[in-house]
Amino acid sequence: MNRKTLVLAAAMGLLAPVLAACGDTEGGSGDGEAIVVGTTDRFTASKEDGPAPLDPAWAYDVGTWNILRQTVQTLMVQPRGDGEPVPEAAESCGFTDAGNERYSCTLRDGLKFSNGDAITAEDVKFSIERAISIEGDSGVFALLSTVDTVETQGDREVIFHLKSADATFPYKLSTPVAGIVNPDNYDKGKLREGFEIDGSGPYTFEGKVEDSTLVSATFTKNPSYKGALKVNNDKVEMVSYDSADAMGEALKKGDIDMATRTMSPEQIQELSNNTDDEIEVVESPGLEIRYLAFNTEAATVKDKAVRQAMAQVINRGELVGNVYGSQAEPLFSLVPAGVTGHTNAFFNTYGDPSVAEARELLEDAGVTTPVKLTLHYTHDHYGPAAKSEFEQLSKQLNDSGLFETDIKSETWNKFKTAAQNEKYDVYGMGWFPDYPDADAFTAPFLGEDNFLSSPYANPKIIKELIPESRRQADRLSASDSLTEIQNIVAEDVPLLPLWQGKQYVAARDGVTGTAYALNSSSSLQLWELARGVTE
Repeated sequence: MNRKTLVLAAAMGLLAPVLAACGDTEGGSGDGEAIVVGTTDRFTASKEDGPAPLDPAWAYDVGTWNILRQTVQTLMVQPRGDGEPVPEAAESCGFTDAGNERYSCTLRDGLKFSNGDAITAEDVKFSIERAISIEGDSGVFALLSTVDTVETQGDREVIFHLKSADATFPYKLSTPVAGIVNPDNYDKGKLREGFEIDGSGPYTFEGKVEDSTLVSATFTKNPSYKGALKVNNDKVEMVSYDSADAMGEALKKGDIDMATRTMSPEQIQELSNNTDDEIEVVESPGLEIRYLAFNTEAATVKDKAVRQAMAQVINRGELVGNVYGSQAEPLFSLVPAGVTGHTNAFFNTYGDPSVAEARELLEDAGVTTPVKLTLHYTHDHYGPAAKSEFEQLSKQLNDSGLFETDIKSETWNKFKTAAQNEKYDVYGMGWFPDYPDADAFTAPFLGEDNFLSSPYANPKIIKELIPESRRQADRLSASDSLTEIQNIVAEDVPLLPLWQGKQYVAARDGVTGTAYALNSSSSLQLWELARGVTE
């Protein structure tokens, strides 16, 4: 029997959210045996690449967030099945004005950090203000950029006064940068280095570190946890592997119970077609996107005609078909399909790939061909197919006769630092949204303090369109602003969207909850896993 399951609950805007049950200290797997989860995410602490990978004020990638979401509690949380965020550490939250500029939360009664210390509104204020004031190099603080002041009333009420209307603010309070940390363990003025975490989330954390690298993490059910999540197991161990092949072998041998990001396309295909009942592959829609980023001040790509010509030449359908098959779809905008406000702006602007039209763009701009470029990518963060993807991109560009490109890879830690320091003219990136809203695909790239540290800055997008979109509590009403943003990006091409991916986990028979192990934003939800009989 082919044990491949298709999960449809992650498609944005199509299904109503299924709310999680309230958490407590009851239940769990009960047998004391940890559920072991494999990942290819790598976690390294160093002065050069980031000394504090798990500090909420610095962490800003899907791997580190997937650790923090298990351990550091936020006021709001994404519910099962997606949809608008619901209260987590908070008992209730909401805007208290018509202009979406004043947001108030009341904490649950009896909240405690895992060490038993009571959580108060002052701890929330401390945590938010700390993340903003530290201004970590990762740029994660920009998620809280609309916060003006934080006020407390008594021990349980927190009031956020915003600089401008921000209907997406509840989503931002569900991200780890807004995690509540204990002032006894976190200095207000500097990052907490290494791999220590103290929070009030569903699990406590213990890491195994070798040569400044976190090789495994043990999450133990937190007896002090009080929130919206139902924790279905007592312990989960996450093991980091050097490669997808090594993780796949561990799954087959039974060394791990579940493999998560990132498996290779070949592994997914093999496991999906396997008639062995021992392993089940779960496929679900996802909001992960891949794109090319440009240093728009670099001499090679400063002329937007060069970037437009690349947009005109690249054949997304061929790229996806040759590398990812049915596991991804071509993407023609920064905002992926399934998210309210999505348009096919790049297809509307450039149509089908055309070397002739690309040549005309370059000739009209007086650009000498072939344009020589190096396409940079990272080989150890976005999955084992990254090399094949960039080989295909380079071939398409070179076959046009308009470009002469080569490719170069680097480890993730070195790659992201070099990219943020504008060392690359053209480089490939992936994006897992901070929350499932179009704002999470526009503001981080195009707003002030954008996380790429890109020199591209469009005043209309920054000053008018992003603020205008955030004023709309009904996200469908923000579509006009979002469409205009996407059209400007297609014209200026500071970023070139390539594809949108599906999500996969593979689990051994007897592990339940895998359908909800990842949400549409690729957030790992370990509390959903349990041992039982799989139907």
